[in-house]
Amino acid sequence: MTDPVIRLDGVGVRLGDVDALSDVDLALDARTIAVVGENGSGKSTFARVIAGLVPPTVGETRILGLDPVRQAAELRRRVAVVFSNPDAQIVMPTVEEDVAFSLRPERLPRDESRRRVAETLERFGLTALRDRSAHDLSGGQKQLLALAGAFVRQPDLVVADEPTTYLDARNGRLVAAHLLDDTGHRLVLVTHDLALAARCDAAVLFAGGRVEAVGHPSAVITDYEAALAC
Repeated sequence: MTDPVIRLDGVGVRLGDVDALSDVDLALDARTIAVVGENGSGKSTFARVIAGLVPPTVGETRILGLDPVRQAAELRRRVAVVFSNPDAQIVMPTVEEDVAFSLRPERLPRDESRRRVAETLERFGLTALRDRSAHDLSGGQKQLLALAGAFVRQPDLVVADEPTTYLDARNGRLVAAHLLDDTGHRLVLVTHDLALAARCDAAVLFAGGRVEAVGHPSAVITDYEAALAC
């Protein structure tokens, strides 16, 4: 029997004097998973555990069948992360150079790297901007560049932490479409946008560092809205 894509058993994370996560037990195998909850509920810490960026203080974790601590390098190769602020992910001067930078750890032949970069620029509508300064782009263009840098690696899992927070409606829809598109990757999507969460295959609700509900998005969102009304 194979492991689910995401499995956490008794996971807790202590950051300083705060228990950011406590007693988290989850087994998730859906292709797209929304993570919802109020600010400070633990959802971003959960996302960082999934991505291998924050180690659990207690408990056991398996992501894509891998131990994020003992197999960190392999997990980083198979998982891509997208944050709410794309400026935190843009490191190279031009658009094309920034996308190509993401492929450096792959050590691909030059022709293969160029092909993947060109295809990714086309996919995200950035071909005409390939020589533009990456830091002079609009907010929506920067987030598309961040997505391009993630997807050019052809990850098995994308962890997106509030990727539409600073975007207008048009760019938010565009980014969401790329994230939810079934191109072979799985998605963990942390979001305050409940309409976007409803489009996922499963959802998890966090409150006070604990899992309050897990299941179909409609049921989880109903539980969340009921809690907000109290």
